[in-house]
Amino acid sequence: MRIAMVAGEASGDLLAAHLIRALRVRFPSASFVGIGGPKMQAEGFEAWWPCETLAVMGYVDAIKRLPALLRVRRGLLRRLKQDPPDIFIGVDAPDFNLGVETRLRRAGVHTMHYVSPSIWAWRGNRVHKIGRAAEHVMCLFPFEPEIYARHGIAASFVGHPLADEFPLKGQRAAARGTLQLDDDAQVVAVLPGSREGEVGRLASTYVDTIKLLAERYPQVLFLVPLITRKTRDMFELALYQANAQHLPVRLLFGHAHEAMAAANVVLVASGTATLEAALLKCPMVIAYKVGKLTYRLAKYLTYLPWVGLPNILAREFVVPELIQHDATPEKLAAALGQWLDDKAACEQLALRFEQMHLTLRQNNAEKAAAVVSAVLGQR
Repeated sequence: MRIAMVAGEASGDLLAAHLIRALRVRFPSASFVGIGGPKMQAEGFEAWWPCETLAVMGYVDAIKRLPALLRVRRGLLRRLKQDPPDIFIGVDAPDFNLGVETRLRRAGVHTMHYVSPSIWAWRGNRVHKIGRAAEHVMCLFPFEPEIYARHGIAASFVGHPLADEFPLKGQRAAARGTLQLDDDAQVVAVLPGSREGEVGRLASTYVDTIKLLAERYPQVLFLVPLITRKTRDMFELALYQANAQHLPVRLLFGHAHEAMAAANVVLVASGTATLEAALLKCPMVIAYKVGKLTYRLAKYLTYLPWVGLPNILAREFVVPELIQHDATPEKLAAALGQWLDDKAACEQLALRFEQMHLTLRQNNAEKAAAVVSAVLGQR
């Protein structure tokens, strides 16, 4: 048994590594080859190229790196066509993987795609491209297979890996112990994003929000986890420019999960962090800003009234979203204050998040391996 896989970033590397481990239980003699990262390689994966090869940041970087990416794709396809695998599994990275899957499928190789692109949010016409590329799509969210079924595409819900990783009950006491916080402290976690562009757009707004909240709730401590020296410097500059260095703000290197788990409420940029906050059973306010052109395009192309994953999963606004011009310090401070003042609402939200967690907790890697096994068995 020979299984080819391509993962293009750290999250895909982790997802694929778990899948490889689960597949080895079913196929002990299987070999795994393609493009992957260190976690996949630790599971015995033979990486012809590292996953960083596919990492791009935005359209400009993608255009600059297009010739190199095309060379990698040609080399990958040449090797896989010369010695075809039993199956090819593209792990996320749809811009690269769907093209590879399409060409391999035409050549008679069985193909799967792991992690559905967000066709339910924007660019829904991609469903036809996905249908041509993959025999089967493995989805992380429960509402996705029905979308594919409407187009005659086989798809399965395999659960979300974060739901397996995070405990069902909130971990506030343990997180506060780790961060050396008092049990009765009022804590607001502030997450301005992981990328420099995100922090650059949000830092001043978030700092002004902190200033307003500190005036209204002088006992509150603010935790700001940042993952790089550059993003930390950017946030420190925003504090300096706002003359806010005296405020009770603790900057952390990493520790985002601990900060969210310890918090009474989270101010968070849109993205996976919103799902992480929900799995940690923490109330949140979602705030995000993008460039003017990107915002206009998004308004034109998106289909849903929600951008945060908790609201998308709930199919309603269970937490506030303040996007672009609505993301003002005054509105953000007011929304965060409502959570700080309403303990009963926080408890109701935690119950809602726990049910969401149970829905997503499916023993993801094992369920995905079972789907791969079934597709191989159908041959």
